[in-house]
Amino acid sequence: MEKNVIILGAGYSGILIAKKLARRLKSQTDVKITLINKKSYHTMLTELHEVAANRVEEDSIRISIKRIFEGRNVDVVVDTITEIDYEKKQLTGKKSSYSYDYLVMASGSQPSFFGICGAEDYTYKLWSYEDAIKLKGHIFEMFTKALQETDPAEKQKLLSFYVLGAGFTGVEMAGELAEWVPILCKEFEIDREVVKITLVDMMDRVVPNLSEALSEKAKRRLEKMGVEVRLKTAVDCISADSIGLKQAEQHQELPTNTVVWAAGIESSDIANQAVQLTQVGRGRIKTDEFLRAEGKEDVFIAGDNMFYIPEGESAPVPQMVENCEQSADTVAHNLTSAITETGAMEKYAPKFHGVMVSIGGRYGISYVGTAKKKFALPSFLSQFVKHFINIIYFVQILGWNKVFSYIRHEFFTIRNCRSFVGGHFSNRTLSFLLVPLRVFLGAFWVYEGIKKVNEGWLQKPMLTPFFKGANDLFYSILQAGTGGGGDAVSSATAAGQSTAAAGTLLINWNILGLFKIIVIQTTDIAIKFQVGLMDWFKDTVILSSGGSEIFFQTVIVYSEIIVGVLLIVGLFTTVSSLYSIVLQAMFVATTGLYLSTWWMIFAAVAVIFGGGSVFGLDYYAMPWLKEHYKNLKIVRKLYIYHD
Repeated sequence: MEKNVIILGAGYSGILIAKKLARRLKSQTDVKITLINKKSYHTMLTELHEVAANRVEEDSIRISIKRIFEGRNVDVVVDTITEIDYEKKQLTGKKSSYSYDYLVMASGSQPSFFGICGAEDYTYKLWSYEDAIKLKGHIFEMFTKALQETDPAEKQKLLSFYVLGAGFTGVEMAGELAEWVPILCKEFEIDREVVKITLVDMMDRVVPNLSEALSEKAKRRLEKMGVEVRLKTAVDCISADSIGLKQAEQHQELPTNTVVWAAGIESSDIANQAVQLTQVGRGRIKTDEFLRAEGKEDVFIAGDNMFYIPEGESAPVPQMVENCEQSADTVAHNLTSAITETGAMEKYAPKFHGVMVSIGGRYGISYVGTAKKKFALPSFLSQFVKHFINIIYFVQILGWNKVFSYIRHEFFTIRNCRSFVGGHFSNRTLSFLLVPLRVFLGAFWVYEGIKKVNEGWLQKPMLTPFFKGANDLFYSILQAGTGGGGDAVSSATAAGQSTAAAGTLLINWNILGLFKIIVIQTTDIAIKFQVGLMDWFKDTVILSSGGSEIFFQTVIVYSEIIVGVLLIVGLFTTVSSLYSIVLQAMFVATTGLYLSTWWMIFAAVAVIFGGGSVFGLDYYAMPWLKEHYKNLKIVRKLYIYHD
């Protein structure tokens, strides 16, 4: 009899639970896994501020759910669930109804407005993909209107931005906006002093999850970026063109067209409606140690929806991404155990490793470690760890496809140096300037290949004397400190035919016993990486017989000519460049390379990406190939493509 598992919500927990279940239950043909979500995409909620403040492209935070589960035993349904009957085990949505044997509630959270007048109607939220797009467009609109406004008071109102809530979301949004504002001011010719950014909270410090010293450090950073931080300040009412603030007994009515709400969250509507379950706080559902809803062995709770106090702790697990990820693993394990009736369930014992807040793209503060001991990381390391953790998450859900996309958005196409490494990895070179280098590199390879054809490489064994000349040259200089060598290395391979000229040993390094770096000087400087495995392969395979020599000679000749032609016409430039580097690596590990030919390696590196997209056939071929390649079933399942 088929067992129906329904996972409600495709947030951090829901996505990971579905993937883990699909993998663990792939041999269980009688189990149907259904993932239901309001939208057809998964949103990176922790990165919303980057889109809202125009640091990265919109698609960087939106991930297709269908693409995530391509070729997997997960049925993706886009529907809004309006009611759940926990006794009848049935979900009712706007489109259809769904029965379950096991339900995973991972519907996430939403902004909580605490009954503040006008908060829900007149603020810009930051809790969805649509919120980020809407806020970004609104900020652009305010600067566009300010450019045309002649009334100073009206211009000030247009350029006054309030962020309510000094937790993670509020601080990151304020920092990101403060980083974007100078760029907008330059674009719209507006004095930076006119723009006002204010962060407001009732708390006495920003991001209280940090230590007091780090909270103060975050506050100082915001103020340095031009953000006014108003703590111990309440919001009593918000209208379409003003905000009311109250500090102590002082009340202010301040003009503004932009109030960003980041002041707290509560469980989603459907979780809030779960009156048949035990609720605590703002719609969180109380669970047992196995993350099952209290009194319901067929309902599991994960992520922001759960209320659970781990053994030995006094506070419930926080509503943060690390809890979502760790609870997903426990739910997947326990649900698998329940379905298969094998193995023991495990108690949820999370080990949180700290918190990190980004204040703009270039600065970060982290407080990491264990429950007993936490420490702060420098800003550079904080940002590095943040990106590394994001990449690990992307490896789990969308493999290479999303990892490549993330790196491209965060580093390769970043503008205005809004990255913790500045703009050093950003692609700023006009691609057509690489065309002469690409063509010259290709022509040189063709020349080398044709020269070898004329020397008889396709007719008779030549590698034995070819290798011997270079080896004798290096060996004689290594032994005596000076040695002989005529034309010991050809222009492409540093290989020579005699050892009659003097030379000098410059470097002879043994790297951990794995390989040697040898540098000698004759008429030119020759460099060799002596690798034991390569020496063995050369002696036992390449030089094993005359036929073997001719085979490898033929491969080298045709490789040089084919790679050269492909580079000249700009076809499969990435593959050709990488293969060019492989050829050079083979040469430097067998015969060595003269310094005068190392330019070929660096030229190949320079044209790897985009070298053939301008004045090359890749301009036509790659879009067509990419479109057909990514539609292959196995390719989509393994995510070995990028858009």
